[in-house]
Amino acid sequence: RVSSLRNRRLTSPQLAASLNSTRKTPVSMSTNVFNSTANIVALSCFFLADYSIILLIKGGNLSGTNSYQSLVRSTFGITGFLVLSLLQFLYPFIAMISYNIITGDTLTKVFQRLPGVGPGHILSERHFVIAVSTILFTLPLSLFRNISQLGKVSLLSMVLTVFILITVIIRAATLGPHIPPTENAWVFARWNAIQAVGVMSFAFICHHNSFMIYGSLKEQSLSNWSRVTHMSVGSAMIVSIMFAATGYATFTGYTQGDIFENYCGNDDLATFGRFCFGISIITTFPLECFVTREVVANVFFKGSLNNHAHVAVTLLIVAACTALSLAYDCLGIVLVLNGVVSATPLIFIIPSACYLKLSTERWFQGENRIPCLILIAGVFVMTTGLIMAVMFPQDCSHGAEMFYCATSNLSISPTPPTELLFQNSTQNSR
Repeated sequence: RVSSLRNRRLTSPQLAASLNSTRKTPVSMSTNVFNSTANIVALSCFFLADYSIILLIKGGNLSGTNSYQSLVRSTFGITGFLVLSLLQFLYPFIAMISYNIITGDTLTKVFQRLPGVGPGHILSERHFVIAVSTILFTLPLSLFRNISQLGKVSLLSMVLTVFILITVIIRAATLGPHIPPTENAWVFARWNAIQAVGVMSFAFICHHNSFMIYGSLKEQSLSNWSRVTHMSVGSAMIVSIMFAATGYATFTGYTQGDIFENYCGNDDLATFGRFCFGISIITTFPLECFVTREVVANVFFKGSLNNHAHVAVTLLIVAACTALSLAYDCLGIVLVLNGVVSATPLIFIIPSACYLKLSTERWFQGENRIPCLILIAGVFVMTTGLIMAVMFPQDCSHGAEMFYCATSNLSISPTPPTELLFQNSTQNSR
């Protein structure tokens, strides 16, 4: 992401000069220390998320509560409850905005592969695609009152995720070798790694339904709950690492917030992946709408909505998400902000703070050592991530073909871009 080549098409000499550049910027000792700290926190994200889920149940046992909201209310009073409610609303609300952005980005490129659909066609207009998908699919599904009615839809989303992962892995093997890596693409310590923690936190938040799952166990014990948590977070970690590793290995510093923005428009396998991705996102949207509506019901309607209020609140939430997704189209910054502002407090800060306040032991002693570390890590990620997101906003090349697609037809040509650059330079010298 540090490369300036991403958002413009380069001539052969420009790209060749960039690939041959070996200049390195001197880095101070303090910067190296911060880089190492940021990466340690980033690599620990999976394990911290895993343990914070266990902390929730421990806090519930200490306070005699059986929900995230009741735990926070019993620990920090009405103020804590309102702060938690705001965060629990913002997280799925911003997630729905990102889902609409993804829908507009992916399905427009799918439609452009249809005969007669070009760049100027209405089906290639992201605003039209987002509006139609909202009216025909996400809004009707979001109007269901019982989340169990979306069981088959959720299963479809999980199956499509497998196909998407297979697509990304295949293209890592077939497309990756033809794309020149960016400079210092495999350097371990990066100053902006802390922003990745926010995005990873976005993917590992399941705290709002942890008590419900714990209550469904036949034997409700911390040992059983720890085993369930380790297996769930571990499997999610494996899938996330596979997506991240194969995606970055293919495109290195050119990787976009939406990875399918990196694939060329005439790549039929990527088009299939985009279709699966778009459908998966559309079927996931209603699940987040259920959460936001429940928060509104708990705060303003004492936990229940009549039919008219149910429809009105749903329409208001969906309309607000759609309007914001139509106005803003850069996915990366949306994921970063949602991660550092909403997900990080919900995962790291609040569960640790509740447990530490309820515990009779001193901080940094006994079983309180890990919760203290999680709390400090959460505060660090939230503050630095938010500052960096504002000071160093991520760029995106929404809807634009990447330079390597213009250089060569990578979906059908085995000729590497570097060889084409040499051929072009030879022709120019003649």
